[in-house]
Amino acid sequence: MSFLEKAWHSKAPWLIILWPVSLVFNVLASFRKKSLTAKAKKTQNKVPVIVVGNITVGGTGKTPFVIMLSKLLKTRGLKLGIVSRGYGGNSNEYPLAVDYDSDVAAVGDEALLLLENTDCPVIVDPDRNRAMNYLLETNECDVVISDDGMQHYGLARDMEIAIVDAQRLFSNGFCLPAGPLREPISRLQSVTHVVLNGKPEKPLGVLATAEVMEIQPKYLVNLNSGDRRPFGGAPFNIGNRVQAVTGVGNPCRFYALLEKLPYKIVPFEFPDHHQFKEEDFEGNGIDAYQPVVMTEKDAVKCRGFAKSNFWYLSIDTKLSAEFASRLGDEVEKLVAERA
Repeated sequence: MSFLEKAWHSKAPWLIILWPVSLVFNVLASFRKKSLTAKAKKTQNKVPVIVVGNITVGGTGKTPFVIMLSKLLKTRGLKLGIVSRGYGGNSNEYPLAVDYDSDVAAVGDEALLLLENTDCPVIVDPDRNRAMNYLLETNECDVVISDDGMQHYGLARDMEIAIVDAQRLFSNGFCLPAGPLREPISRLQSVTHVVLNGKPEKPLGVLATAEVMEIQPKYLVNLNSGDRRPFGGAPFNIGNRVQAVTGVGNPCRFYALLEKLPYKIVPFEFPDHHQFKEEDFEGNGIDAYQPVVMTEKDAVKCRGFAKSNFWYLSIDTKLSAEFASRLGDEVEKLVAERA
């Protein structure tokens, strides 16, 4: 976590000096939104588009939600396609179709994770419209899901689902750079659904009617052997310490899951979307004989050099049965209207 992020989430008083810059940022963002939205409204996509995003910088749980939503809609017989920015990746050519053997350095960790967990076509491109057009030219889809993209207003959308981290919420409530908000909290009043990742103590204001998703640990999976150990009891020898290696936007949720295990948790934090190399595990105090546990998103970048002590945490994302059913019905209705 960067110095500025720590200041946001600790609500450091000195951030008030950046408040005037935040006001300017907010005004410019508002003009940009109006301009791009006006153009997008003139276009109707061939199939319904669902944007899953957030209004804060950093991880909130968008990708696990997209995976869960894709699986939900596939059970209803719908054909899905996914577009993504491909954060953490860098390619000389776009749009880029993600394959199971794609170089994670080119397509990004999230895009590869989406493909492997949904078996849906995934197209990466910073230009979401170009990605969607390519997706529809090369695949038969009933629905397109955009992983992130709430602020990409050039992409017309039929449904917006905003994910909010129940632990951090909106930190100090300021827009960039004085706080982590990409848009004011009032932006949530215009989305189709607000989904809380976890249960806050007191959901107030716009969050009072938010839905809740829960991330539950399933297995610890060995990167080398594929061995699965149930998450519970003592999957490693008693006396081991778990070295939690992360390169995600908000590692605190990951640590909180691991703390349910009967081991000492030793965190090793790297920047969000860090492209891990073997050297990262040969220094920095990481013990080659103690278990290294990471998120699945980080694990996809470590397969080529993983050692026998490398594990990732496999998770499930759960919604209430009522909301899952209602959400599926809403998407089916959009598909029927567009047919």
